[in-house]
Amino acid sequence: MLDLTPVLVLAIIFGSILGIIYLGVRRKERMAMMEKGIDPATFVVPSKPGSAALKYGILLISIALGIFMGKWMASTPMFQFEEEAAYFSMIFLFGGLGLVIYHFLARKLDAEEDNRLK
Repeated sequence: MLDLTPVLVLAIIFGSILGIIYLGVRRKERMAMMEKGIDPATFVVPSKPGSAALKYGILLISIALGIFMGKWMASTPMFQFEEEAAYFSMIFLFGGLGLVIYHFLARKLDAEEDNRLK
């Protein structure tokens, strides 16, 4: 079977390092804004209800399709020795496509809502 332990360990290490750096920079930025008298909450864009559910739903469906297509590609003779490449490429391809689809769908829904409010 596929041994992903080293990959997962590296991902956790680098993710933790990036998270700590991000939180440190964000804290410094907010402190500088407060020193200048700017409320940091003014830059927070409120999300529409159901928007996150739609995004994650499309993302998870597309990842499931990527796993399915990866399994299908891994069973072909072309990928018989590189099954990992088939899985990872299809998961990332379909996951990215799902996020692009969400972007265009959300933009269309926002435009329709703006037209309704006018």
